Parts: sequence; C-alpha cells; structure tokens
Amino acid sequence: MSIGISHLSDYSIEPRYQATVVSTERITPDASDEDVRELVLDVDRPNLPYEIGQSIGVLAPGDPALGEEHHLRLYSVADLPERSDAGRPRIKIAVRRCSYIDEFTGERHPGISSNYLCDLRPADTLTITGPFGLAFEVPEDHDTSLILVGSGTGIAPFRAFVKHLYRNVPGWTGPVWLFHGARSGLELLYMNDRKNDFAQYCDEATFQAFTALSPRPSWAEPIAWHQMLTERADDLLALLTDAKTRVYLAGLEEMRDHLDEALAKVAGSPEKWTRRKAELMAGGRWVELLY
Repeated sequence: MSIGISHLSDYSIEPRYQATVVSTERITPDASDEDVRELVLDVDRPNLPYEIGQSIGVLAPGDPALGEEHHLRLYSVADLPERSDAGRPRIKIAVRRCSYIDEFTGERHPGISSNYLCDLRPADTLTITGPFGLAFEVPEDHDTSLILVGSGTGIAPFRAFVKHLYRNVPGWTGPVWLFHGARSGLELLYMNDRKNDFAQYCDEATFQAFTALSPRPSWAEPIAWHQMLTERADDLLALLTDAKTRVYLAGLEEMRDHLDEALAKVAGSPEKWTRRKAELMAGGRWVELLY
C-alpha cells in the first residue's frame, strides 16, 4: 500500500487478536468468474480502536517450506464500526480469491491469504492485527468536493466512507463523485443484483456514481478509465481545479498510471495534469491506498 508505509514488512504484527467468522457471503453474481466474498468478523478485543477508512492485518498460515510462520496481508474495513450482541467489535472485509503466475515456471498458484480467507466458514477463527492507518478523512468543510476512485475490492473502503458521510455527517453539501472500475459488470462490487449498497444514495442531490469496465474483459484489457473520465471532462476539470476538492484512490497500483493518462486528457496535456496533481498532493488533497 502506498500510504505512509509502503512495504508490508514495515507493519508491526503486534499486538495480535483472535477473530471469529460470523458469516461469509459471495458478493459477486454466480455468473462471474471472480469469487469475491464479504466476511463478517467478531474480534476478541472489546476495546479495539478502529475507525472509518482503516485496515486490519490478517495473519494467514505461512509456508513451512519457506520458513514462514505467517503470511501478512491488509484488508480495508468495508463498513461502519459495529458491535455484536455480546459487545465485541464487528468488522466486515471484502476478499477476492486470487492466484498468481510464477514468473520462472509459468505455473499458476493460489494466493495464500485470499484463498485462506475465502475458504473459512462460520465459527472458524483467525489471527488479525492492527488496525492500521486512517487513509480517507472526512473534511472539516462539509462543502468539499470529493472524487472517490476505486478498482475491484478497492471499492470496499468507499462503501464505509460514503455510508458514514450520509448517515453520520450532518449538513454534508459537497459533491461526491464515485468512480468504480472493474473488468466486467459482473465484478462491480456493491453495485450488482446481489449487493447494491450504493443505490441507496442515488436520491442524494450531492451523490453520483459512475462505472468503468474493460472493453474486452476476456482478453484482460485494462479498465476503460479514459472513456469514463473524458466523457465528463468539463465537469471533472471544474472539480479538479476547485481549491477544496479532494481525490481519494483505492485499489491496485496499476490503476495509477491509467488514471494519470486519462486525467492528462481531461486537464489538456500531461504537463498541465502533472502540475495539478502536484498541487493536490502538496495540499494533502490527493490520497492513495494502493496495493
């Protein structure tokens, strides 16, 4: 992740807590090849201090052959803080079952943490650590313009963030533009027929949601950020030049380059976008939570 600490080895894995799986639910449609699950966890630490926008660390069992005691991965909290009936902190995370190709052998291997989590069942226990970071802060000025960009499971922290804005922040008047990228419509999280959480904010005058898909998902072509953003170039440029606008990104690191290319078109040239982005970053108004 690219917030403050950029390497997983820099994160402390102490203290550690036990958590119990309350439920695990697939949140991608059955027709999708992608298995993304929402896990609800009760944490065995009554005073766990977690907030909107933070992440928890999951310590999956490591590979003894490699001398690994555990395998650490971070997952954004995907909903507002809750408590179980027994008073334990309750956390939701979204996990995509993934695999990777060995660059030397060409063999495909299951992702350690994601498959470990996706295979858990209710009543199973796991070890977690954290919470870490507070990536996305609610601005003090409630007329601030917010541009939220999430790809894949990077939409999870924005699910919690947007819910918090409209439930718990009185008098929010700033425009909230949410951009969600995925390979196909079947992989749009919290925007499908199984879970469509963002639909409840469509009546809010300040909220708009847009989607970007890959033109040929079966060919693994990149998400069409360019088309989605340039179609709204005039309005988007007005937001980006507003001194109060904040831009929050979450998802895979590869999205950064694609967004820079698209936003250079919106700004009028790569040079103009480089200057605008530098101004946003210098003012703490460009925040990334990328992995």
